[in-house]
Amino acid sequence: MRTFIHRYLMVIDRFIIKKYLGTFAFTMAIFAVISVVFDVSEKLDNFTNKHATLHDIVFRYYAGFIPFYLNLLSPLINFLAVIFFTAKMANQTEIVPILSGKASFNRFLRPYFIAASLIFVVSFFANVYLIPYTNRLKNDFENANGITDNDPTKSQVHMQIDKHTFVYLSNYDPTNHTGYTFIMEKFNGDTLREKLIAQQVTYDSVKRIWSLKDYSVKYVRGLKEQFIHNLGQKDTVLDMHPSDFIVYDNVYAAMSLKDLNKNIDKEKLRRPEVLNNLYYEKFHRFVYPLSAYVLTILGVALSSRKVRGGVGLPLGIGILLCFTYIILEKFSIVFSIKGGVPPLLTVMIPNTIFGILGYYLLLKAPK
Repeated sequence: MRTFIHRYLMVIDRFIIKKYLGTFAFTMAIFAVISVVFDVSEKLDNFTNKHATLHDIVFRYYAGFIPFYLNLLSPLINFLAVIFFTAKMANQTEIVPILSGKASFNRFLRPYFIAASLIFVVSFFANVYLIPYTNRLKNDFENANGITDNDPTKSQVHMQIDKHTFVYLSNYDPTNHTGYTFIMEKFNGDTLREKLIAQQVTYDSVKRIWSLKDYSVKYVRGLKEQFIHNLGQKDTVLDMHPSDFIVYDNVYAAMSLKDLNKNIDKEKLRRPEVLNNLYYEKFHRFVYPLSAYVLTILGVALSSRKVRGGVGLPLGIGILLCFTYIILEKFSIVFSIKGGVPPLLTVMIPNTIFGILGYYLLLKAPK
């Protein structure tokens, strides 16, 4: 391996790659420590009140917390790392001799792309395989210990459970698996054939059945209608589960790619309104790692010129652009989920805009 590296990578290549990855890893470690310290100070009362064990806190909660936030901040950390050490090289007049020694600017970029490729591979693996698993650990811990402040129950739920059957539930109580004001309608084409109304519906997790209480049924046969009232209790099997009426933060981010595809197929029939959310999460996992290349190009183009003030000015502009990138990320989610813009298009917005900006600055960079 050492022979391969020394054969195909020049001294300057190894120097830049070492600086790039070293600065990136060091900055990641600093962000991880700061994030954990602030989170511990905020959540300490919750941990003690819920009597959470140290093992669960470390290997479930923070085993999910740290990868999630480092992955979220990785574009920012990557960008700042590139700007910091490249601007420092430019300030110390280390780039000028490289370009003066018959090395083209594209040749100068090669070690940056090698390092960015390593970050891309790690980020891609993390987004597709690791982060969903660690998110599930974190979510399970939070839900089991009641750390989340959000009410997970959904109300006024409309859902299609098969081609001819639609259900409605006014509200659902997850503590006793009971829903209230349940309505089920069965259609033949556009014609209503049966309508069932139950004041209460309870899920039996052992038998995996739903118990309808105080229900009544209306049958429609052409112009004839038959009403049957107050039938007491009825046990039935329905293609719905308590999870359909409960939603937690990052629930889609905690799904594996296989589960995400299954949910997409299921929600095409049940709740088409959430499909954009699911598709966005799926496409985002594959597109997000590309930021390693986009922000590397932008960072080199921005900081490879020696300027007055040293590292401070490029670093300040870099921080501003980082927050702009994160804001675009958040706006793209809103465009997809609320605005109806195709998810594949919205996930490309930040990388496309910053890629164009990086290419423009690259053309203006000193050669």
